[in-house]
Amino acid sequence: MLQALIFDVDGTLAETERDGHRNAFNAAFREAGLPFEWDEKMYGELLKVTGGKERIRFFLEHCDMCPKLSDHEIRVLHQRKTELYTAWLETGDWVLRPGIARLIREARAEGLKLAVATTTTQDNVEALLKHAGLLDAFDIIGAGDIVPKKKPAPDIYLWVLEQLGINQKEAIAFEDSENGLKAARAAALRVIVTPSFYTREEHFDGAWAVLSDLGELDKPARDLLTGQHVIVHTSWLRRGLTQ
Repeated sequence: MLQALIFDVDGTLAETERDGHRNAFNAAFREAGLPFEWDEKMYGELLKVTGGKERIRFFLEHCDMCPKLSDHEIRVLHQRKTELYTAWLETGDWVLRPGIARLIREARAEGLKLAVATTTTQDNVEALLKHAGLLDAFDIIGAGDIVPKKKPAPDIYLWVLEQLGINQKEAIAFEDSENGLKAARAAALRVIVTPSFYTREEHFDGAWAVLSDLGELDKPARDLLTGQHVIVHTSWLRRGLTQ
């Protein structure tokens, strides 16, 4: 029986990577006097490394002309990036992806539990949910460094399931990336993938469904595997979980 919906955040709830996180990283680099910038294409490649601090560290380790930063300096730099990102959220220059708010309201009305499972920081998650008016809708937020291994490891999903007090057969995960899909599948969850700007060319073998989005009442989503049009309702999810 379906008990919970578990959501990734960046790219899944909203398109926050290109204009939000990427620009915040670059602004933090400029403030720190660092002589580099992540363009749109480079950032897409760097997203294969999950976690902001890990992304910075990976880039510096593979950049011959870049200064080497200590772990402490990377943490400070990343904290400033988080502050800049949350300031961007306050501008309101972003929207939730289609169907997200509708499905969350529907799930809450039916008594389903809601959770987040992400590699981004707790501050980032709470800021986005707060500005979207959804912070109180979520029972559990699994974010940042709460587990030692980040996606594609299943740790964050296993932690969330434990906190919710349910098993993997009672939940459905929502992701936008191949790494996220691998993490959720490694936790034995069924996964709906809604590819985002940076993940449209990735491979989603093992997903239960791959959809353009979750669909609105006046604009259904498109099933990217069958071409059919759907709107993801809780009743649709319940039927799928029993198949």
